[in-house]
Amino acid sequence: MFYKLVSRFVLFISATSVVFAEPLPFKTAIQLAIRNSAQMEMAVSDQNKAYAGYREARDQFIPQLYFGSGIGASFGFPLGAPSVFNVNSQSLLYNSAARDFAKAAKIDFRAAQFSKEERRSQVVLDAALTYTELDKLVAGVSLLHQQEAAALRVEDIVNQRIQAGIESQVEGTRAKLNTARIRLKEAEVRSSIENLRIHLGALTGLPAAHIETVSESIPQLPAVSQDDDLLTKTVSSSPLYKSALETANAKAVRASGEHKQLRPAVDLVGQYALFSKFNNYEDFYRKFERNNGAFGVQIRFPFFNKAQSAHAEQADAEAVRAQREADMMKEQVSTETVKLQRAVAQLDAGKEVARLEYQLARADTETVTAHVEAGTATLRDQEQARLAENDKYSAFLDATYDLEKGQMQLLRAIGEIENWALSSH
Repeated sequence: MFYKLVSRFVLFISATSVVFAEPLPFKTAIQLAIRNSAQMEMAVSDQNKAYAGYREARDQFIPQLYFGSGIGASFGFPLGAPSVFNVNSQSLLYNSAARDFAKAAKIDFRAAQFSKEERRSQVVLDAALTYTELDKLVAGVSLLHQQEAAALRVEDIVNQRIQAGIESQVEGTRAKLNTARIRLKEAEVRSSIENLRIHLGALTGLPAAHIETVSESIPQLPAVSQDDDLLTKTVSSSPLYKSALETANAKAVRASGEHKQLRPAVDLVGQYALFSKFNNYEDFYRKFERNNGAFGVQIRFPFFNKAQSAHAEQADAEAVRAQREADMMKEQVSTETVKLQRAVAQLDAGKEVARLEYQLARADTETVTAHVEAGTATLRDQEQARLAENDKYSAFLDATYDLEKGQMQLLRAIGEIENWALSSH
């Protein structure tokens, strides 16, 4: 039996390893990030805390029951009211301030929900940017290998020309410097790949060493028109602004409740006690009753409370400040959306420039190759042209990623990042 359990455990571990070793699609990475991110866990905790605060404020109108006992021996006149057991109950019956506080707590809960949505969109954006950058850098490693191979060929050709007395030693040093720069860039890229894998692993909960991206799984980003009115959409969908607005509303309602603390309030109270027979009650009272109770209401009329008045004024000031912060947040999200919309247009133009430069570099390589075949150019010229072409292609990849990054940030600003990230294609 023991060996069977061990065998099943080994098979389970092997199967799990196989799953981790498989390529990680983009959509799966986003789903795992939403499920496992520490930011999301904190957001859920904040939401649960806000909901518990709302329940605490609301449940003050539900009777609270306390059970206890004051049993004990006594001699002489019975002091206090020793009882075998007693039950006490108290709840709010009419309290306009408490109702406002419960309403404010409910609004705080809605604000926490919007805050959770904001963190969720941030997690989605973080995972999407990390995944796409990792995919770009992994693809760029092969390009760097090609550049390194071309640089080594140029270095070899230059060394041969130096030995033949055609080139000087300075050209050999220049060729070695070019190779060293490519190797340095490759080392930097590999370090970035490692860091991105670690970060994506922390987001998804998967082992970083087994994360392998799938380029084809990344959804196509929607085109951005400069004529689209994104401001209205941003304001209506921004969880950051909604959370700030709900927070301001909650503070306003809470300030109203602080003022209502000066109004009359009615509490419902009740008490029952079963007295003992061994505390000399029968010797000192004409009639002794074991079962005793009291039920009624307690009415409070606060007519002079300067401290509460000052506290209410403080709450008013906090409400005004919160409303101004919400207005500033609305302006901030609107401004950022416009900036992102214009930045995407610039990045799109930059990508087009990089694409055309790469096409020209590729055409130059083809021209030099034709000259080499005709005997009017050297192999060194051909390899230099290939290096220049690879540099332009690398710049084109960088421009493409910068554009995609701007588009993703804009999607988050207008509340569409998750729909895009989890879309099927």
